[in-house]
Amino acid sequence: MIKKISQICLNVVLLGCIAVTVFYLFTQRTTILAQADQLIFNNNRESSLNVEIKKVKREKPAEREVRALYLTANTASQDNRIAKIIEFMKGSALNAVVIDIKSYSGKIVYDSQVPQVIQLQTKQVIIKDIPALIQKLHDNDIYVIARQTVFQDLELSGKKPSWAVQNKVTGGVWHDKNGLGWMDPSVEEVWQYNSEIAREAILLGFDEVNFDYIRFPSDGDLTTMAFHNLAGRTKRGVMKSFFEYLSGELKDQPGYMSVDLFGLTSVRLDDMNIGQNIEDAGPNFDYICPMVYPSHYPTKYMGFVNPADHPYEIINHDLTIANERLAHVANNRAKIRPWLQDFNMGAVYTPAMLDLEIKAQKDSGSFGYLLWNAGNVYTYAPKL
Repeated sequence: MIKKISQICLNVVLLGCIAVTVFYLFTQRTTILAQADQLIFNNNRESSLNVEIKKVKREKPAEREVRALYLTANTASQDNRIAKIIEFMKGSALNAVVIDIKSYSGKIVYDSQVPQVIQLQTKQVIIKDIPALIQKLHDNDIYVIARQTVFQDLELSGKKPSWAVQNKVTGGVWHDKNGLGWMDPSVEEVWQYNSEIAREAILLGFDEVNFDYIRFPSDGDLTTMAFHNLAGRTKRGVMKSFFEYLSGELKDQPGYMSVDLFGLTSVRLDDMNIGQNIEDAGPNFDYICPMVYPSHYPTKYMGFVNPADHPYEIINHDLTIANERLAHVANNRAKIRPWLQDFNMGAVYTPAMLDLEIKAQKDSGSFGYLLWNAGNVYTYAPKL
């Protein structure tokens, strides 16, 4: 009987606690949500990193002509796959890898200690031990590049919709044709969020940060897009300001900076309505990486019915022009280092086709290359 009464009393107490908690959350919901919407931007950049990282005193690595393979976070997280990649590269011209640290969806794929990342819960830890991975690659004389998507960011647009490109029809977040949200390039809080992640990547040991999707959206219903701070400004002007911001924030860090641009920016003098211009990038990055995949060029480009069948001509033509343009840019610091096609699209890309791409890059006066295969299925290790 006493035991039963005790149980009843315990249940009453628990129900009371639940009732008080629910009442508090309901009455204080506005304050709680307002606090959650405010990010902490810490001006002491290294304070966001753990003690072990802060102990590391890194020096900027000596410059090298990079010849790299692209790796997803999933590939990089598997010891057996990394071992195979290292073995695959031995005896070849390859000397670097590009590893996703912020995926196409915007998720941070390592255990970031950046306060904004922690507060917004935008990470999904796939690569468990970044420093150990980098050390293994460095032990094999492999240069390591962190690839960071910037404005295409479904994750952040869901957590901070007020920073995202808006849909002026629905009043919500705008999405591209693939259903992905984009952050508004005119919102400077987005700039700082990305620069903090890049800074952490360098302190973790990456030799370079490669910025991708560093532009305005290019597909989907573009007529419904609305931006916060674009009035009186051009897309090119906004992107140039962001390039300059990144340069100012990161140029003194012990790592290099590179930027991915559409292949056609090599020959187009405008910003292609996405804000990208090669002359604007030149003074602000160490390397410009035009994505000169022949399969991505329009029919009849340079007179070719199928540009994918003519990798040497397409790549040599565009990169030669890109190098000539940079030669006339005041205070230019960038070198051209293109992304090359290592996948079958428009044509079967045999080892001979890859060698033609690499020869075109060399003949254009460019400085190294990055090989792209989305599935990381590499079957040929170039000797060039």
